[in-house]
Amino acid sequence: MTKQVSTWMTNASDIEHLEKRAKNPPFLQSVFRGGSIEQIALESFTAKKKLEKQRYELKQLINMQYGPQGWAELIKIESSVRKQRAELIYKKKELMDKIFNVIGIIVLSSAILAFFVLLLWLWKQERGFN
Repeated sequence: MTKQVSTWMTNASDIEHLEKRAKNPPFLQSVFRGGSIEQIALESFTAKKKLEKQRYELKQLINMQYGPQGWAELIKIESSVRKQRAELIYKKKELMDKIFNVIGIIVLSSAILAFFVLLLWLWKQERGFN
């Protein structure tokens, strides 16, 4: 049972992180995948409601077997698991999102600049400036 509860805690942490990402998506994702943001938000909402139901059922089970102190202890453990995952996994994902955003902005800015340079060059060619 402990392995299943541990897996549930990990999944609960992932669902909450997914919800935060849906509320504040990375720049490139919001620009190039606009439709999928709504899908992520809907999936996040559905998973959150399912998670709330499972949390309630788990609380009832823990309270029946170990009493209210058991639930409080489980909450402490869950809190530490969430902090560890936030430090290890989510910070890395946020860093990767920032890197991709910077790269995307640089590439997009370079393409726009190249387009204007091309327009200027074509204009000079048309006017006879060499």
